Amino acid sequence: MAARNTARKRALQILFEADQRGVEPTTVLADWIRHSRADTRQPPVSEYTMRLVEGYTERARTIDDLIARHAVGWPLDRMPVVDRSLLRMSAYELIWEDDTPDAVVLDEAVRLAKEFSTDDSPGFVNGLLAKLKELKPGLSR
Repeated sequence: MAARNTARKRALQILFEADQRGVEPTTVLADWIRHSRADTRQPPVSEYTMRLVEGYTERARTIDDLIARHAVGWPLDRMPVVDRSLLRMSAYELIWEDDTPDAVVLDEAVRLAKEFSTDDSPGFVNGLLAKLKELKPGLSR
């Protein structure tokens, strides 16, 4: 599953860049695709990366509302950008990508939080995604 790990990492980078630049994630995704086609040294953007970015973008309002509602004491705008981007991507994958086991989504999110964010982030990300996993059966998709 190394391909999915890479896809998640790239989707996280795209969502992070979009948040930092204040643009739609699909704009950054298009930039990444264009650059990968123009520069053969750049690896292509995978279908799964596109699914994660486009999936979040299509459901951004719902996902952000879920995160904001269940991130007790952490408004979205106060979260580290990496955590916010990671939670957005992972919430989409957890709730709407049925071919990925829930445990894999949580494990991958924690791994990425350890790699890219603060020491407190893995626990925060795991706790919030575990709460969304509990609520998943009752969420309208």
